[in-house]
Parts: sequence; C-alpha cells; structure tokens
Amino acid sequence: MTEQIEIHAMMQDIGARAKAAAAELAFAPSEAKEKALSTAADIVWERRAEIIAANAKDLEYGREKGLSDAMMDRLLLDEARIQSICDGLRAIAGQTDPVGAVIAEWDQPTGLNIKRVRTPLGVIGVIYESRPNVTADAGALCLKAGNAVILRGGSESFHSSGLIHQCLVQGLVAAGLPEAAIQLVPTRDRTAVSEMLKMTDFIDVIVPRGGKGLVGLVQREARVPVFAHLEGIVHVYIDVDADPIKALDVVLNAKTRRTGICGAAECLLIHRDVVDTIGQGVLRALMDAGIEVRADGVLQSVPGTVAATDTDWGCEYLDRIIAAKVVDDVDAAIEHIRKYSSAHTECILTENDDTANRFFERVDSAILMRNASTQFADGGEFGMGAEIGIATGKMHARGPVGAEQLTSFKYLVTGDGTVRK
Repeated sequence: MTEQIEIHAMMQDIGARAKAAAAELAFAPSEAKEKALSTAADIVWERRAEIIAANAKDLEYGREKGLSDAMMDRLLLDEARIQSICDGLRAIAGQTDPVGAVIAEWDQPTGLNIKRVRTPLGVIGVIYESRPNVTADAGALCLKAGNAVILRGGSESFHSSGLIHQCLVQGLVAAGLPEAAIQLVPTRDRTAVSEMLKMTDFIDVIVPRGGKGLVGLVQREARVPVFAHLEGIVHVYIDVDADPIKALDVVLNAKTRRTGICGAAECLLIHRDVVDTIGQGVLRALMDAGIEVRADGVLQSVPGTVAATDTDWGCEYLDRIIAAKVVDDVDAAIEHIRKYSSAHTECILTENDDTANRFFERVDSAILMRNASTQFADGGEFGMGAEIGIATGKMHARGPVGAEQLTSFKYLVTGDGTVRK
C-alpha cells in the first residue's frame, strides 16, 4: 500500500509538471521546437553505442520473459534503426508547425471575422509496449504539436527508452523549453498505468500503442478520452483482375518484410477464379519464404499448407503465419473483412477500376490500399515523419496520427465594436 501511495504521488507530480509545461508550449516558437528535435537527433546518434548497450539489457530481459521472435524484433535496436529514429526526429523537426494554422476563415453579415485555428490538445499520455523507438516518435510529435507528453513505455524497453528520453530532454534544454515537456514514467510498476488512466485533472487524451490486451485495458478503464490503436488484422484481397506479378510482389512484401508490425498482412483472400493460377503461385512463394499458410477449403490441396480453423479468421499473428481463404468475388471479400477486420488496413490487388472503387467505397477501415504493400501503413511512409499510432476509431483522428492530428482547434472572433441586435 505504501508503494502505491508513492506511485500515486509521483504520477500527480508528473501530471502537474506536464500541465505547467503544456501552458508554455502552447505559444512556444516554432524555431525552439525545431531546435529541440534537431538537437535531440544529433544526441541520439552521438550516444548510439550507449543506447545499443542499454538495448542489450532489454533484449536479455525480453528473452527471460519468453517474448516471441516478433516481439523481440520490435524491441531490437541496431545502428540502422537508430539512424531511422534520428531521421524521424529530423523529419518532424522540419515539418510545418501546425499550431496557429488557420483551418478556415470567414466574415459574417454582422461584421464579425471568424477564424478556426489549430491549437494543442494539452497533455497527452502515451502508453506503449516493446518498441523503444515510440519514445522518440511520440515525444517528438507531441512536442511539434505544442503538447506536453507523459510516456509510459513497456517494461521490456525500460533501459533503451530511458536513454532515448534523456536525449530528448537534452534537446529541450538546448532549445530553452521546459524539461517537463517530455516525461518518461520512471518505473516498471503497472500501478503507474492505472494512475495515468484516472488523471483527468492533468491528461487530456490517452494514446495506447500495443496489443489487444493493452488497448482493451485502456478502453475499459480510462476516464480520460482515448485515441484507440487496435490490433492490425490486415487483409489482402487478390481479385480476378489482379496482375500476377504485382500480386506476388505485394503479398510477399506485405507479409514477410517485417512480420511483427501492425501493417503486416495477416489474411489473404483469393478470388475463386484465380486460385489455380495467381493463388497457387502466391501461396507457394509465401511458403518458400518460410511462411506457414493456414489454408481454407480448396487451398488445402496446395502441398505444404496447414488446415485453417475458425480461430484463424480475425487473428493478428505478428509472426511468420498467414491465413488464406477463397472468396467468390469482391463482395464476398468485403463481407469477410467487415466481419473480421480491426478497421486498421486492407488492400485490394486489381487492375479493374470499378472493382477497386467498390472496395474503397464499401470497406470502412482507416487505411485502404490498391496494388500497394500494407507495410506502408505508417506515418513515415505517409509523409508525416512518424506517427504516434494508427487510430482505428472514428472520433477526431483516424489512420496515422501525426503532429497535425494531435491538435484541436479554437475560434478567434474579431469585431469592431460589434454588438448583437
């Protein structure tokens, strides 16, 4: 009980400091935010050996916990991934500052001039698992949008996230911005998560980034508004009018490039008329690449496949496994997706414009793709520099949540001694 009281007091202090920092960030100069992030990028690269050494401790902890290969891949940092972190920080630094941007402006017959302008949300709480790069992405995006952020990383990435956070704070100091603008909860104790979900006096929105268990917990227990980032049950539909070369390239990339990310393909839907041509070729290529194919119906006749069960539909494997099912046409594919999708990302492979339009009109996931790998489903590939997550809900933000999506708006109304009759 004493420990819980201490964590409560610690979180209240973090919240109060974040709220004070947010008040300053709301009008912080764009140049200061840019300098903070650019400097942080330089420091991350300078300290990369320290970060990799800290990451080795996290990897050892992950192995002891028995993390899956996919989760270990998410946790791993090497020079290439640290370079990506630095690139992301610099990209966000160079973006146009969304704060104060005029969304709309008009004049009323009464003589009023009205502007709708972007304004920070305030304090954002980010709760995430495994991936230490989220520390940099989330911290940078929140800062760019003029928000203070409280980061609660996964226990697995405790050491790497801590060092990356130190680099971000060094950037804040160099730019003359409040250190409390980006805070990292300094404990693995899960009580801190429960505290964050109740901090209505300090936190304006919670962003959970992780598996179904984490997101479900946050959605059930949070008293603070939530940007939901659900699991990525990603479908790829091979249409009767698909190009065989494009289909092979896209499906292999969508599944095999990185199996542990939320944009990885998890279910392959194949039009009945191309099962013996494109379908067979794609399934054999997947298996040759080391992917276990859990096949339904006639697809089980392809040597090397494993029989699918009902639990394979609507499953996020995050592993070298894909489910495969035959469908009669695009409408059957749409029906399957509606039933099993997590509303994250879906793809259609077709050269038929009418079929593609039908798919785009009738499927209601956050991201829809045509003839392109679902591995592009992240903010960096959308030109946002990075993203804090893929919002699968329908309120305020949807799809990749970048700096612009981390703002709200207010109205600026100007008159000239104008009074209402």
